[in-house]
Amino acid sequence: MHQPDVVVLPHLRDLIAENEALRARISQVMDQAERNHEIMCRHQAFDLEIVGASNFPQLVGTIFRLLPVISDLDSVTLSLVDTDADIYTVMHKLGVDFETLPDLLFCEHAVELGFDTAAAPRPRLGPYLRADHGPMFPHPPEGLQSVALVPLLRNKRLIGSLNLGSCDPQRFTPALGTDFVEHMASIIAICLENVISNEMLKYIGLTDSLTGVYNRRYIDRRLVEEIARARRQSYHISFMYIDVDHFKKVNDTVGHQAGDDVLREVAARIKMELRLSDALARFGGEEFVVLLIDADLQAAAMVADRIRAGVADKPFDLAGGQSLDVSVSIGVAALDAHLPNHARDPAIEGVAQQLVASADGALYQAKEAGRNRVVMAA
Repeated sequence: MHQPDVVVLPHLRDLIAENEALRARISQVMDQAERNHEIMCRHQAFDLEIVGASNFPQLVGTIFRLLPVISDLDSVTLSLVDTDADIYTVMHKLGVDFETLPDLLFCEHAVELGFDTAAAPRPRLGPYLRADHGPMFPHPPEGLQSVALVPLLRNKRLIGSLNLGSCDPQRFTPALGTDFVEHMASIIAICLENVISNEMLKYIGLTDSLTGVYNRRYIDRRLVEEIARARRQSYHISFMYIDVDHFKKVNDTVGHQAGDDVLREVAARIKMELRLSDALARFGGEEFVVLLIDADLQAAAMVADRIRAGVADKPFDLAGGQSLDVSVSIGVAALDAHLPNHARDPAIEGVAQQLVASADGALYQAKEAGRNRVVMAA
């Protein structure tokens, strides 16, 4: 039997087309919602990672490592306001290697970041212009097209800028909403302030307040770390024990305030003879110690004699026009990096104590022999 043709009325065809378009739109919305959920999860994981960072290099390293990936960015840099270079100096003394962080930038004044500080600073989005954005992107990727400079604020104070770059010219435009990047920047700012504050407190706890050099707590910890590293990499470590000669007489002659000035100047003159890899600490009173990395006994003795001469050969100019001759006695000991394993004390703390004791014994001999001299431990 012949089947009649199905006739679809025009209004029904329109309804079917509208329904298909709606289904397609719903599918798009669901796909976008899924992508947004994935982005949100990635950023939540990022937030947890930076909140959990325990020190400055870990925090900054996490930002540079993860943020370009989770946000699909071609460049991320971080600019910090560092008046008087306090942050840089403390982090360097705590062992931060800034050469591994080329996208970490410092400026002395907040105005250098280019935000309008008359009102609450707002993110600056737009096309990348080398003349304007060069300081924020000193090593821009090829084809950088658009940037977002997001202020880092703490208690309405501008502490830096999070700088985001993309090779997509439409990624950052002035019309784009900034709520998301501002939220991210606020979390980064909180983490930065907390970590920097903690690192500053750590530095204060490891530093002698009078002379500004390290204290005994720091050198005790550093010595154990360096001995362990020297064992693995087979290099020499040397240790100096330094005592300011007749310091009680100095205090009795010029007073305790001038005596403090003498200690500060002694520390400064010792430091002039050291490398960045070496460590100077005040053990207390008029005693200083120096840890020399990758230096055998002979090399350390040469440095010690430069220190001795640097103190003794030039009088100390004190307040009130006074001038004073000062000298130091130095004992030097070394840890032989080439001893066979079976000849090494397996307890690193014991090795450290013995090294200090050897230098202390050599110092005693230097003082007994007339002071203002260097003696090497046998």
